[in-house]
Amino acid sequence: MALIYRALGLMLGYPTEDQRQLIPAIIEVIQAEDRIADPVRRALIRLGERLAQTDIYELQEDYVAVFDRTRTLSLNLYEHVHGESRDRGQAMANLVELYRQHGLEMSAKELPDYLPVFLDFLSVVPDDQAASLLGEAAHVLEALAERLHKRESPYRAVFGALVALSDARPDSKAVADLMAEPEEDPDDLVALDKAWEETAVTFGPSTDDGCPKAEAMLKAMNGESRADRPGGQAT
Repeated sequence: MALIYRALGLMLGYPTEDQRQLIPAIIEVIQAEDRIADPVRRALIRLGERLAQTDIYELQEDYVAVFDRTRTLSLNLYEHVHGESRDRGQAMANLVELYRQHGLEMSAKELPDYLPVFLDFLSVVPDDQAASLLGEAAHVLEALAERLHKRESPYRAVFGALVALSDARPDSKAVADLMAEPEEDPDDLVALDKAWEETAVTFGPSTDDGCPKAEAMLKAMNGESRADRPGGQAT
């Protein structure tokens, strides 16, 4: 079980004074993690220092502009896998049940596929299982890292670390497909409101053909890691 997942999840949370108090402990965990390359570790420490020292309102404004104003940078993982299709509702229900089986109760304030919540879950499962589950989302994490790199956002370091901690290399085609999606202008609030309103949330069985990468990610997050499959080993 690795505290690094919880530390990175806390860094991705909405900036608050309570978060500031945890930064020294977060940096200590990052410094002790040898699976993260030195350049990424240094970038994470710089992000931690920024979260600790920058005006809290500036941090909050930046956070909202980055993660809350465009779907392509959503921290809800299933948003990138199924959007608002019917499959997402059942997948999230299964994910809640998986969390409960490991003693993690959901807060009413967040969806179960919210990345900081998922990382908190990974911190309480064995390391090999955590790396395998994270590996199933590697293409999503890599696409988010690339989009954040384009914006010159310091949050990119968190996603670089997560890709390094996973047990799989991101699928280049899946990453390219995600990167091909048009990115909304975070300053065009009218267009953003229209985009969010156009897609209805639906639940129940779907007749749509599934994406192989999406199906693998859903199976893994719902408790079937590669190492758990018949004859399978985590790679």
